Amino acid sequence: MFSIEVNDRAVNAALEAIAQRVGNLQPILQGIGEEIMERAKQRFSTSTGADGQRWQPNAVATVQALIEDVRGKKGGVQKNGNLSKKSQATLAGKKVLIDTGALARQFHVSSNGNSVTVGNSMIYAAIHQFGGQAGRGRKVTIPARPFLPVKQDGSLYPTEQAAILSALNDYLAGK
Repeated sequence: MFSIEVNDRAVNAALEAIAQRVGNLQPILQGIGEEIMERAKQRFSTSTGADGQRWQPNAVATVQALIEDVRGKKGGVQKNGNLSKKSQATLAGKKVLIDTGALARQFHVSSNGNSVTVGNSMIYAAIHQFGGQAGRGRKVTIPARPFLPVKQDGSLYPTEQAAILSALNDYLAGK
């Protein structure tokens, strides 16, 4: 049997740096979580899901509620009963899932050495992420509009998975 012990300072220093990096994953996990959060926030301005698909437009009932809301505001209606130009512009600029903007603002990230959590504190976030039945008697169908990169089965969408793997590889490479 033949063995060689390598005692090279540069190699040993590199191995020690890798061991320290792997021993404390909190910095990379926090960074990944913050990137996921930023991409989720961006989806609200593009109305495009983590799956790359455009979000379904607002339901007729939602649009009607928005119109009634605008009609009730001072200057919302002209003397002839039509919506004012300002009201029309307001309605035209309404994006899906953006009413007060609270859903897009309520993301949070937390990490430790073993995991990262990206969440949203709004109680209705999950129904918009995954879709489902809502309202009294669960008679209203809310379509899925995925803003987080997680499918209903817990797996990641491919583009998000690739971004996370790239960040992990860069971290291990010391970039």
